[in-house]
Amino acid sequence: MDLRLAKRTQQIAPFYVMELLHRAKQLEAQGKDVIHMEIGEPDFPTPQTIINAGTRHLKTGAVKYTAAAGLPELREKIADFYRQRYAVTIDAARIFVTPGASGAFLLALGSSLNPGQELLMADPCYPCNSNFVKLFDGKARTIPVDATTGYQLTAAQIKQHWTPNTQGALIASPSNPTGTLIAPDQLAQAIHTVNDLGGCFYSDEIYHGLVYGDDATTALAFSDNVFVINSFSKYFGMTGWRIGWLIVPEAFIDATEKLAQNLFISTATPSQYGALAALDPLTLIELEHRRAEFATRRDFLYDGLVRLGFNIPIKPDGAFYIYADCAKFTDDSYQFALDLLEAEGVAITPGKDFGTHAAHHYLRFAYTTSIDRMAIALQRLERFIDKQK
Repeated sequence: MDLRLAKRTQQIAPFYVMELLHRAKQLEAQGKDVIHMEIGEPDFPTPQTIINAGTRHLKTGAVKYTAAAGLPELREKIADFYRQRYAVTIDAARIFVTPGASGAFLLALGSSLNPGQELLMADPCYPCNSNFVKLFDGKARTIPVDATTGYQLTAAQIKQHWTPNTQGALIASPSNPTGTLIAPDQLAQAIHTVNDLGGCFYSDEIYHGLVYGDDATTALAFSDNVFVINSFSKYFGMTGWRIGWLIVPEAFIDATEKLAQNLFISTATPSQYGALAALDPLTLIELEHRRAEFATRRDFLYDGLVRLGFNIPIKPDGAFYIYADCAKFTDDSYQFALDLLEAEGVAITPGKDFGTHAAHHYLRFAYTTSIDRMAIALQRLERFIDKQK
């Protein structure tokens, strides 16, 4: 039998950090102490209120499919969340509950991107975003960005790189890996530019809530003609529950529902009942305490890395990452990360996972572990650097 892989699979790049994680697990199995600063997953447990809500539903035994778009009460509650947090009114019919933010991206791109069309996005950016585009036989066109624009795409860059084949632009704020926010006026300009060009604007807002200064602004504050991707994973601490949401322009409701019915049937029902509790005031109070702890961790790690000589031109505004220029120490950040793991048991992510623009000079540090553990990691990192001299 002649078995042939689909050509699209050859365009999908692997996660290089997964090689590091695999090796880290091997070292741990051998008894080595490894400090994990490579994976973007909060170390806090899921809030107990969410666990209680999910298990209560499980105990009923009535764990059935929901509507493809999600529980009506959850969609309404998300809409209410936007009214309270952002002062934005959204019709719940535009909200789709999805299997994580990944499911939201699949619905957004599946309903709006044709084969061969381009989607503009920043370099560096979260690698799966490019791979989602390639999965639909589109072209991810990454535009190099740096500290001068806060590592964010500008309206001028979007206009400069727009072609007749461009379908839209994606902006993530706060971004992965840089943790930077786009200013509200710049976000508005980018949205209006894309709308004027007749394209689709996609706003990745999965790190909303995890901000440490000015609040993040939703794209919905400036236009209804946007796709907004969000998730219960990061701020709400529900990574393994695999639940997110997508907000679509009104014209895309029917098409998105058809895709959801065929791709997913529905998002896991217990996760949806857990998410109902995630939006309760009691849970939000706990999440705000966690956000304050992440801010303290950010400050600690930022100060430590700068002291060691890493160049970090912008202190992150949100998420839980620091994207540090390590050119002072190496011309190959991937090899640096591998060697650091082997020598000192500190796991971090190389820049090549996030694009090609100066990627060999960057490392991403996740402050998803305690300050005590990060203090040890900084000591090990300093020792590793000293040995390279």
